[in-house]
Amino acid sequence: MAASPSISIAIIGSGGAGALTTVDSLLETASAAGWHGLFTRTMGPQIRGGEAAGLLRLAVHPVECLPDRFDLMIGIDWLNAHRFGAEIKAGPQTLVVSDPRGGDLPPMVTQSGARVVEVPMKEMAKAIPDGRPNMIALGIAARLLGFTVEQAFAPIEKRLVDKGSAAIAASLAGIKVGFGAAAGIDFGMQLAAPTPSAARRWLLSGNEATALGAIRGGIRFAAAYPITPATEILEWLAPNLSKVGGTLLQAEDELAAINMIIGSSYGGTPALTATSGPGLSLMIEALGLATSAEIPVVVVDVMRGGPSTGIPTKSEQGDLNIAIYGMHGDAPHLVLAPQSVGDCVFTTQWATYLAETLQAPAIILSDQFMGQSRAAIERPADVAFIGARSIASEISGTYMRHAMTANGVSPMAIPGTRGGQYTADGLTHSERATPTSGAADHLAQLDKRRDKLDHFNFGDHWASIEGSGDLAVITWGSLTGAAREAVERAAADGIKVRMIAPRLLTPIQPERLAAALAGVKRILVVEQTHGGQFNKFLRAHYDLPAPVRVFNRPGPLPITAGEIHYAIAEWR
Repeated sequence: MAASPSISIAIIGSGGAGALTTVDSLLETASAAGWHGLFTRTMGPQIRGGEAAGLLRLAVHPVECLPDRFDLMIGIDWLNAHRFGAEIKAGPQTLVVSDPRGGDLPPMVTQSGARVVEVPMKEMAKAIPDGRPNMIALGIAARLLGFTVEQAFAPIEKRLVDKGSAAIAASLAGIKVGFGAAAGIDFGMQLAAPTPSAARRWLLSGNEATALGAIRGGIRFAAAYPITPATEILEWLAPNLSKVGGTLLQAEDELAAINMIIGSSYGGTPALTATSGPGLSLMIEALGLATSAEIPVVVVDVMRGGPSTGIPTKSEQGDLNIAIYGMHGDAPHLVLAPQSVGDCVFTTQWATYLAETLQAPAIILSDQFMGQSRAAIERPADVAFIGARSIASEISGTYMRHAMTANGVSPMAIPGTRGGQYTADGLTHSERATPTSGAADHLAQLDKRRDKLDHFNFGDHWASIEGSGDLAVITWGSLTGAAREAVERAAADGIKVRMIAPRLLTPIQPERLAAALAGVKRILVVEQTHGGQFNKFLRAHYDLPAPVRVFNRPGPLPITAGEIHYAIAEWR
């Protein structure tokens, strides 16, 4: 049996069947054994019930995207599975393990040519006191993937430590029964041995990584109103901010949250809020205030399908326009986008540093796919980006809060500083911060806020640039991993392609992008929006030197590496 560098598993069941717990446990098992992995979930918007599936890709190399098709599919039951059938692709090489009493096989199985093996998981579970079918499924998956019962049980035992010995015994019995049931199943695949590593890999979600990056960057206050799919950021910050002397406050709504963090930052404490598209819409006016008063804040938008309530549990990149253009007037601010679960740590820390250094709002555009995916990754590197706000500590004479300086950044007096009194509001103001309607003051302050961002040296972190060739793939955010893999596949075909994925979306970097595109004869723009927002943004702000094709579609269907690879070959 040939060893594969990557194997993908989908475990499906109705809400409450335990499919997500099962896949999360498999990821933890694989990580402990040395493999990389990515676990993401797909489910309906229901509070309870409905459809649910855990999607897992294990590999000997870092994993940042889902596969084109799944190798192993286990159906605890098939109730409502047709609702997300288009998101979970099978093929003739796919092994499907199905409970004969789990409902009719969905079209994604029956029309794929997949090989189906029936295992009565529900009946097996009933024979075990307090038994659960998802533990049977875990045992089946463990054996087919080459894990031992003990390896599969370890994360479950840890989860159930507070549930008592009966729950632990039932789970172990279920895993053993499932393990035995898989003895006669020929999977036909084997995961290649992992590369030995002295350090155990980290297991974290993109939302948890974002929260960690915020603390590393110096955030010490967070205020937010829970919203899918950003709530895990707040859940992680709640206990961990206090460990570094910080505070989290659950606000009554998004309007309160954004104003709370503006107040915190005005008082000298770096602050953050996390939300999704509907919440960002409510924050726009206050973000204009922060821009005008030059108060640094960080707003994380974990994007979901829109508009309006849209699809709260599915991913999309449709908030690009509001993040860049949403504020009224000319309001220069920072917009950044992490590129993977691990990159959420770096990008959030960098965004906090930039906001503090430039005294400007920073919007971070994550998304549901990245935010709620859990990955086994190498420990994110410690970087030296710590917020460095220019503080006015010794003031003599008249304090000029918005004084014209060489770099456009004026020292900020913290309330209580002797001689540092000033008015911080959204009115047009003079250098002194006195409200004015004078044309000269208005122009001067508009120029100041623009120039301090435009003239700042953002360095090489502004984008990921990889590969070479006269065809360039330009993408952003969570699609970076799929684009990277597509470029690697194209290279294996003898097609040289370069990938450019901006991490800093605004302020724009025309000279840097021009250098990255030097010699390019064709450009493929890849994005997960319906209207091609990213392509229109590029065309509005950059002189693209070559013909452009756009591969875009909205959520909830993820764009796979195989689809991008095909688009590359077709455009070449």
